[in-house]
Amino acid sequence: MKLNERSVAFYATCDAPADNAGFLYKKGERNTAYHRRWFVLRGNMLFYFEDRESREPVGVVILEGCTVELCESTEEFAFAIRFDCAKSRTYVLAAESQAAMESWVKALSRASFGYLRLLVRELEKQLEEMQKDLLPEKPSVPICIPAKENGCALWYNSEGPTSLPGGRALSGNSCSSEGSGSPSCFSRLHDSYGREVLELRRAWLEGQKDGGL
Repeated sequence: MKLNERSVAFYATCDAPADNAGFLYKKGERNTAYHRRWFVLRGNMLFYFEDRESREPVGVVILEGCTVELCESTEEFAFAIRFDCAKSRTYVLAAESQAAMESWVKALSRASFGYLRLLVRELEKQLEEMQKDLLPEKPSVPICIPAKENGCALWYNSEGPTSLPGGRALSGNSCSSEGSGSPSCFSRLHDSYGREVLELRRAWLEGQKDGGL
């Protein structure tokens, strides 16, 4: 991975609050002695400086694909940052107290984007379950099947059987017992409506004549 040194140095020393910062003892890779360094954690990048007042970091550790675990060491309160790749370096660090060690281990374990992705997925899952619990259940809609009287369908409204024009109620008496689909039933209804339409038309024509006079 290529990093722009100026951008990295600016990010390491910017005024934005760090996720964690403090002195740690870092074990050398060749010289196995421990050296006291100032560490700053920002996002998934762990910077370390010669001292607290340094303006440029002497190194940075990208915390992706790593595990943080306690380790046996001559130095007290020691822990290690290990990577999956066999050729990757293992960083052995030691804090100055038990509380500092626990704080660093927790912060470093949560620093990678991989951890954040898992956290976001878990939160999304919990949100979906909460939304399911909050949504009201859809009420079941009863299926209305019209009653039949003498073979014909009888439809009711809130006030009783549905009425035909002229005040005639649509009931089983309007149809023969042959059934609602029989020709005689439809013929009888057709004749009933037809007569009423003719009467209304005749009355309207008479009214037009009287108005013309």
